[in-house]
Amino acid sequence: MDKKRIVSMLVVVGACAGLSACATTGEFEALKSRVDTLESNVSAAQSDAAAARATANDAVNIANQAMDKANEANARSIDTETKIDRMFKRAMHK
Repeated sequence: MDKKRIVSMLVVVGACAGLSACATTGEFEALKSRVDTLESNVSAAQSDAAAARATANDAVNIANQAMDKANEANARSIDTETKIDRMFKRAMHK
């Protein structure tokens, strides 16, 4: 790069830096207020997410209990069907 191009880039960067650094106290306070509000919103969202996670874990536990009961009922049903089938076959042999 030639010296002219480097100097012009430095002037542009300097101008951008100079213009962006002109924040007033009022603007700073407004920005700080927005940041505080956002932090509060993040905390509330984290709390809501934790509550949702706890509710989801409860739902999983209930679903697992229901599945266990369904499996138990299915096993009893198969056992009863087997017994009835044996009784029917004995009755047919007589």
